[in-house]
Amino acid sequence: MTVLDDRRTVAPPVRQHAPRRRDRSIRGWVRRGGLVTLLFALPMILVFAIYSWWPILQSIWMSFQKTNLITYQFVGFDNFVNVLSDPLLGRAVLNTLYFALLALVFGFPLPIFMAVLMSEVKRMKGLYSALAYLPVIVPPVVAVLLWKFFYSAAPTGVFNTIIGWFGIPPQPWIQDATQAMPSLVLEATWAAAGGSIIIYLAALLAVPPELYDAAEVDGASIWRKIWHVTLPQLRGVIFVMLILQIIATAQVFLEPYLFTGGGPNNATVTVLLLIYRYAFENSLGGKYGEATALSVMLALFLAAASFLYFKATEKWSTN
Repeated sequence: MTVLDDRRTVAPPVRQHAPRRRDRSIRGWVRRGGLVTLLFALPMILVFAIYSWWPILQSIWMSFQKTNLITYQFVGFDNFVNVLSDPLLGRAVLNTLYFALLALVFGFPLPIFMAVLMSEVKRMKGLYSALAYLPVIVPPVVAVLLWKFFYSAAPTGVFNTIIGWFGIPPQPWIQDATQAMPSLVLEATWAAAGGSIIIYLAALLAVPPELYDAAEVDGASIWRKIWHVTLPQLRGVIFVMLILQIIATAQVFLEPYLFTGGGPNNATVTVLLLIYRYAFENSLGGKYGEATALSVMLALFLAAASFLYFKATEKWSTN
């Protein structure tokens, strides 16, 4: 009688190797190609250090000194005290905020609206994109001088002639303290909108067409598709463009300087124009220390505002 062995062959247990610890020593970093990466990045690091980081550090040090760029005298926080006690600083800050507010209310939605409108066009989309971007190609100084000619307060001025067709009397435009800042915002919006339109158009290409098809099946109108499909898909781009425009409007200089020089009656003096006046419109070589002190304060304010903005919109821009 044959006896069968009823025992089953059991495979030996598989040994689980503990995960390798990453070698964080310098030798391990070199083996992983860190040295090659550093060599490739070194030229860029040197360029940034020489032309960006070093001037920033030099400006911070200069803000604590009284200097004519030849001789230097350490004065501590005197430059900051002098700037904060300047009665024109409050006016410059209010004018800058006014410019930023007008630019955000009227200038920020315009590129979004134009980009969405152009994305719905079926023919000659490239031509419309080129026409929208054309003002960006025009040199800023040329554009300002051209618009300054348009803003002539004479009855035969370009804009006064156009509004005269509708029975509106001639306007003083940039020669009036009330109308000067809105006139500057109008030109700045015209000059900068083209770049934003191109960015929004590129972002619209990434919107899945299936979302529009589903909205059409549900019977959504064009405005409902824009509100419920287009704008939510552009949320991240809109938040980034908004902070970039806030930073740009806080540093407005070209338009007030070339259009009005800060006038009439300091109605268009901005923070950056005040910095220019400290540095180049004062006797005895200029108040370079006070100019850099105000520059440092502006940079710190924009950095803090940007940090708070990104913290506040971190969830909104990703959800």
